[in-house]
Amino acid sequence: MKLLNQAEVQAITDKVLRLSKADECNVQLGGSNTGNIRFARNAVSTAGSVSDTQMAVSVAFGKKQGIATINEFDDASLEKVVRRAEDLARLAPENPEFMSAVAKQSYPATPTFKEKTAAIDPDFRAEVAAYTIEACRKKNLVAAGFFTDNSSFSSIANSNGVFGYQQETGLDFTCTVRTEDGRGSGWVKRSAGDAARFDAREAADVAIEKALRSVNAKALEPGRYTVILEPAATSDLIGNMLSGFDARQADEGRSFLSKKGGGNRLGEKLFDEQVNIWADPWNPEVAVLPWDGSMLPRQRTEVIKNGRVNALEYSRFWAQKQKLAPLASHGNMIMAGTDKSTAELIANTKKGVLVTRTWYIRMVDPQSVLLTGLTRDGTFYIENGKIMYPIKNFRFNESPVSMLNNIEEIGKPVVIAGDEVPYQMLIPPMKVRDFNFTSLSDAV
Repeated sequence: MKLLNQAEVQAITDKVLRLSKADECNVQLGGSNTGNIRFARNAVSTAGSVSDTQMAVSVAFGKKQGIATINEFDDASLEKVVRRAEDLARLAPENPEFMSAVAKQSYPATPTFKEKTAAIDPDFRAEVAAYTIEACRKKNLVAAGFFTDNSSFSSIANSNGVFGYQQETGLDFTCTVRTEDGRGSGWVKRSAGDAARFDAREAADVAIEKALRSVNAKALEPGRYTVILEPAATSDLIGNMLSGFDARQADEGRSFLSKKGGGNRLGEKLFDEQVNIWADPWNPEVAVLPWDGSMLPRQRTEVIKNGRVNALEYSRFWAQKQKLAPLASHGNMIMAGTDKSTAELIANTKKGVLVTRTWYIRMVDPQSVLLTGLTRDGTFYIENGKIMYPIKNFRFNESPVSMLNNIEEIGKPVVIAGDEVPYQMLIPPMKVRDFNFTSLSDAV
């Protein structure tokens, strides 16, 4: 399906805004072409593409709001969706946290669109699956994986003159490789906005190597260990923590950033000085839309600076209540690293554990961000700078706050799309001490 261009989108949103009789009107219009291929047991199981375009119209009479959606854009359908939203608004109770439509804003474009990714076709997807499957068959291994690519547009408009339009692209690939007897398992994840940065052969080879090396895992006693966490292992742990960097949660006593007696811990040093994390919608590797869901313009923001809490997100409602300026939700998170590879971190480790992946993560205590979960798909014992042998997986109980206070070394950041949190992430592998493994797991 051809995606709507900026002129076509603006023509539609202008019609909607003219049709509205409400005090104010907000319009969000977006469409996407998403392709995928899935394989399991060394054979393709599904493949296809989905195209869709949808519009949401939100209106308000005073503090009474209504919203309606539609995926047809002829004149009659546009009027229908506007009238439906208005009817719902008239029936709705007043919203005590209502915020009127934002004033006209400027949204400098971010580099979210790559032609090479938009040009991905069924042949490209088939080649990703074919290489992985054939490489596994040659080594008597069994592969399962999922490749998906997306080309889309997003737009916003309102009755105060706001208008924004931008195209996006992205791809994701995950693959699990197992030995035929099920005793060895390897896994890999790759995410990119630009297909030029994706190498299916490199990704599959990583999963294959881990599967072969993880056979005959030995049991290691649970306890506290020096651990090298690959980026996929760190992303969900740190992502769970970063989702708590919201001023309202902190001020209301609902997060680890809440201060006893009220208020938040903005400005406090809570992490090792090596920890620097920021949001930057213009970063070419993890670019995101220049506006957030409230139509606020995003900006480069130092979230953690030299271990100190430097910024919290402030919704428009909470900023007004606290008499502060609002700060848009970020969309991406970038953690500073070095040029060191994971292999170099291993080489500098006298004794430790290499973790490929953390999985099935659940919150135990929001006040300390204590998380529990499992290692999976390749866990190895390190001694004198070398991987000595595979070990059985562990359950862990650990807080990323504590983890980021126990950093010994940081590696080179890579792109990881967050599974548990709504962030694009650029995050490094890291070596941390005293990581808490609480019990063994028989799963591979």
